[in-house]
Amino acid sequence: MEIGISFWVGFIAFVAIMLFLDLFVFHKKDTTVNVKEALLWSAFWIGLAVVFNLGVYYVLGRVKALEFFTGYLIEESLSVDNLFVFIMIFGFFKIDPKYQHKILFWGIIGAIVMRAIFIFAGVALIQKFAWVMYIFGAFLIYTGIKMLFEKEDSEFNPNDNVVIKTFKKIFPVTDDMSKPVFFVRNSKILYATPYFLVLLFIEASDLIFAVDSIPAVLSVSKDPFIVYTSNIFAILGLRSLYFALSGIMDLFRFLKYALAGILTFIGAKMCINEFTHHIGSEFHITNFTSLGVIVGLLAISIVLSLVFKKRVV
Repeated sequence: MEIGISFWVGFIAFVAIMLFLDLFVFHKKDTTVNVKEALLWSAFWIGLAVVFNLGVYYVLGRVKALEFFTGYLIEESLSVDNLFVFIMIFGFFKIDPKYQHKILFWGIIGAIVMRAIFIFAGVALIQKFAWVMYIFGAFLIYTGIKMLFEKEDSEFNPNDNVVIKTFKKIFPVTDDMSKPVFFVRNSKILYATPYFLVLLFIEASDLIFAVDSIPAVLSVSKDPFIVYTSNIFAILGLRSLYFALSGIMDLFRFLKYALAGILTFIGAKMCINEFTHHIGSEFHITNFTSLGVIVGLLAISIVLSLVFKKRVV
């Protein structure tokens, strides 16, 4: 079945309704989200993704459903690493936990728009220049190897970020955090608050994150609808996952190595499949194999984190 405009309109309307309910009904008041509540909301968003995937299965078939699920799992697993950045920036700017949900909400709005641009651009490039798959694959292999050997920064200072530094040069910034707003006016001058700097940093980090995640998902499917919907469902659950993560961080002690392995494997898959397709060979690494590798690496990282929980400093 062809994916027509009605599919896109329906999905965008669904996302708009869910975001409206999330901000203006379920989280109308600024409150701190505890771990139990965050886990329940994470289960809710994951459940929605599963229901949508069942719809994909019955309407578009088994292949599309497998592509969606694999892409969703890739995006969800890679996004966990990005959440650690959110934890650090909220801590650096001392953002009250009860205001964090609203900042993440607006961050997700920006991410939804950026993902659409990245995905359609990526699909267009692949359709016009098949050799771009080699570039995407090599980039993911490089990123995976780099992630495996890079050392964690001892000091985290968002003020050193080029986006934050550039913004401060062109727009006045105040240290006033008395009200949870992005901008305040003082003596007829409009100032950005630290809340906006946090939002800006989150958007910038998501932009960088998308450079890794979008090519990874494109290795699974070149269908813009499948790639976009799997991305958005993963993004919709990011806020709940963020608050849940703060209470179960020990489970992700070895996550970096799993993500490095996932990126390297996906990059190699893109290059191998494109080469075998070019030479007319029937051999290719299937999405089912990719799913098994991703689940296996994530499971191993969690098990190792539990086993060596008390031995790792």
